[in-house]
Amino acid sequence: MSPRKVRLVIDVVRGMKVERALQQLSFIHKAAARPVQILIKSAMANAEHNFKLDPKTLTIAKITADGGPILYRFTPKAFGRATPIRKRTTHITVVLTSPDAPAPDAKKTAASEKKKGEKKSVAASKGKNAVRTVSRAKKAPADKK
Repeated sequence: MSPRKVRLVIDVVRGMKVERALQQLSFIHKAAARPVQILIKSAMANAEHNFKLDPKTLTIAKITADGGPILYRFTPKAFGRATPIRKRTTHITVVLTSPDAPAPDAKKTAASEKKKGEKKSVAASKGKNAVRTVSRAKKAPADKK
């Protein structure tokens, strides 16, 4: 199923409580509603089993539908020609949150944000032109010899 069709369904349930979202999905007349419903139930079961969270308090914090691999098929047309058919697939990601969930360690998150900031500043200082200039300077003496 194409991501565009799935996004119509997931936009409806984004930010809802899980139980309310499952009720809403049962009344949506789209083919994408059933796989999204199954996915949310699976995420809910994982949260309950792996993290010991209460399924009644879970909320859909983030849900995205990104494009997956495309299967290319061909169909015959007039005068011996063939036209492509793209069978699109979707990667759906669901993030559930709960007020019962333990907060992440503040020291670890601050350290990871600092490291990310350092990487960004290094990447910002090296522009595309700077990288090209360095690579040309290295190649030029080798060509003269």
